[in-house]
Amino acid sequence: MRWIACELHSHTNHSDGRQSLPELAQGAKALGFDCVALTDHNTMTGLKDRESVEQETGLTIISGMEWTTFYGHMVTIGLTEFVDWRPAGPGDIHEGIDQVHAFGGIAGMAHPYRIGNPMCTGCFWEFEIRDWNQLDYIEVWSGTFPSIKTDNARAFRLWTDRLNDGFRIAATSGRDWHAQELTDEPLPVTYLQLDETEGSLTEQAVRALAAGRASVTMGPLVTLELHSGKIVYTIGDCVPEQERSLSYEAVVNIDFQVRAGHWAFPEARYSIALTSNLGVIGEQPASPEQEQYRFGITGKGLKWVRAELKGNVRGMRTMIAFTNAIYAESE
Repeated sequence: MRWIACELHSHTNHSDGRQSLPELAQGAKALGFDCVALTDHNTMTGLKDRESVEQETGLTIISGMEWTTFYGHMVTIGLTEFVDWRPAGPGDIHEGIDQVHAFGGIAGMAHPYRIGNPMCTGCFWEFEIRDWNQLDYIEVWSGTFPSIKTDNARAFRLWTDRLNDGFRIAATSGRDWHAQELTDEPLPVTYLQLDETEGSLTEQAVRALAAGRASVTMGPLVTLELHSGKIVYTIGDCVPEQERSLSYEAVVNIDFQVRAGHWAFPEARYSIALTSNLGVIGEQPASPEQEQYRFGITGKGLKWVRAELKGNVRGMRTMIAFTNAIYAESE
């Protein structure tokens, strides 16, 4: 299995973007990304030259579309063909999600707490979610330098609350990239762990996100495993009910070399924490000189656990990276 760096929310001049697909792909490649999802508003026409652009740039382009409605924006990724967004009303988004799934895609809430009407039509999520099991992911970090934005903090809390409720739902980042404009702000990256079995890289990436095998960062890649003897659980896995009483060693690995040259936090004074529905389990100082960190953890009462990397960025103490969860079956 390997991790790839992905940008999961982008636009071209086929909707409100100010870049062509070749410009988007070349820009993503120059920033150290392995793939980019094209999620134009309510259209998939921008994917017309997808194969030739992939061949020219060596970058994987994932098919997608951002359902842009009066009641919320929903990013759909991995679609094999257009799924009409227009029938979706505030109480029937589940019918739309069913259709997305039927055509090979997955669905996620985009920037659910961004300011809405009249500043940004439909950007604030108002669709009724009756079954959180049906939604595949929540975009908890949107835009550049996402960790300091209050709307993202609300989205992160929403994700955490749903984990506490027992739902297995993934969290992602998305730049919501519209133009090839230079920025010195930290960029969010969603890393996906491919299973490298059958199918194209696009299909593997969609399976990874659907399974929650994702880690989000503005810099280093953080991964997490739970060890008990020969048993190893990784991000997206679920600890069976009969094994919840066991004690585990949580192993956190931090790769400070990913996308080298594209980020730097020289005054970070990193710390790595293990967080769960039971609160903060433990925290340790971290540094680029040390790759691995270990914590003792018990499965008793556990619903989920994740790793969080914090540090100083531009004079602020903030989240720099976090993993998706390892889950535990309900008692």
